[in-house]
Amino acid sequence: MLFRTVPGVKLLFIADIVGEPGRRIVRQLVPQLRERYQLDAVIANGENSAGGSGITPKTAEEIFSGGVDVITTGDHLWDQKEVSVLLENERRFLRPLNYPPGTPGQGSAVIEIQTPKAGMGNPKRIAALNAQGRTFMPTLENPFVLAKAAVERLREQTKIIFVDFHAEATSEKIAFARMLDGRVSAVVGTHTHVQTADEQIFPGGTAYLTDAGFTGPHASVLGREIEPVIKRFLTIQPQRFEVAKEGVLLQGAMIEVDENTGLAVKVRRISEPLPPDAK
Repeated sequence: MLFRTVPGVKLLFIADIVGEPGRRIVRQLVPQLRERYQLDAVIANGENSAGGSGITPKTAEEIFSGGVDVITTGDHLWDQKEVSVLLENERRFLRPLNYPPGTPGQGSAVIEIQTPKAGMGNPKRIAALNAQGRTFMPTLENPFVLAKAAVERLREQTKIIFVDFHAEATSEKIAFARMLDGRVSAVVGTHTHVQTADEQIFPGGTAYLTDAGFTGPHASVLGREIEPVIKRFLTIQPQRFEVAKEGVLLQGAMIEVDENTGLAVKVRRISEPLPPDAK
């Protein structure tokens, strides 16, 4: 495991990576963002990274090689059959924790970083947890019950806990985060691909953003070519929704955490364009 010495505990969460454009901007920008902001850890939702639907070992490796520490997912987890390799073998890969017992994979992971305060040889632990909502979504186990228990288990290892809550309904996201206020460092929502403007720190010290948006082509309809989506709405006939190519942005949130308490001290949205000279 590689350890990085940086001042403070700074986390970057990258919103849903969509297709090749999303993977490309991760490769191009994450190393720059790590250096610019002296990031400790980078977590990314990769459930749409393979052609816009699902994830494969190849696309996951591309994301990891760009500087991402942990990949989270959501309801498109099963869209590519090769995902089973990640679920069974990759400890940096998460699926929603509220799948039924016996489902391959894991809903949380703990990574280690090195900070000046911790001292060399005494790494700091950061946990990532992935859960999926149930309102307007496939029916899974109750994320409220399972996440509450999982957080208490993770707190035995670290107070620094980041949660990706993959859900449709804003009310469910807010209620879920309010329940965990003061018990986790941050709860950031994914799934809708539309970045919200409600970043805040709750009274208990948990950073919150309803939806982080998406990383990929924004000259689109949620990452897909525009015309087929319009035609689908006009004709109600099936269309092939290809991943768009233009207007590529890396969206997400940056959170700074007090490493002693595990509570957030800063949170801000990010929406970074692909550099013009990027290939």
